[in-house]
Amino acid sequence: MTDTIKIQLPFTHEKLAALHAGQKVLLSGTIYTARDQAHKRLAVTLLEKRHPPFNVKGSVVYYCGPSATPPGKAVGSCGPTTSSRMDVFTPLLLQGGMSAAIGKGKRSLSVTRGFQKHKAVYFLTYAGCGALLSRYVKKKNLTAYPDLGPEAIYAFEVEDFPLIVCIDTHGRSIYDKG
Repeated sequence: MTDTIKIQLPFTHEKLAALHAGQKVLLSGTIYTARDQAHKRLAVTLLEKRHPPFNVKGSVVYYCGPSATPPGKAVGSCGPTTSSRMDVFTPLLLQGGMSAAIGKGKRSLSVTRGFQKHKAVYFLTYAGCGALLSRYVKKKNLTAYPDLGPEAIYAFEVEDFPLIVCIDTHGRSIYDKG
């Protein structure tokens, strides 16, 4: 098993290309949350050639809808949601320059190929550990779609957020390793 590496955003092509399926990563920087409804709105915005609410180029999108923020905390529970539900929208975000996505579960073959084609990475994070993952979020700022409540887009400032490379820029997946 490879050692855990620390990465500070933004990603460079070299940092992304150096990652390998199965590798453990501690990520620091700004990531954006987005679930189904936010993705649907982002897709419409991109299809209509309008400016999205955050710069998609170089972005990291976390499939997450955080729970209410308890007093004294940056965020409530913030575990990953099932990534395959975003597969219909992922090609548009990859075309827009998204560097990476974070979620849980396997992706479709076409989306796996999309990560390879666009030299992007898909990370897994630990399911069922939303309260634990909240410890790595230092700030949460509403970015777009406040009417969606927890499914709004938030910018998370994360420090040493624990991830596993699921699909690397070469299209290798941990699900293919057996």
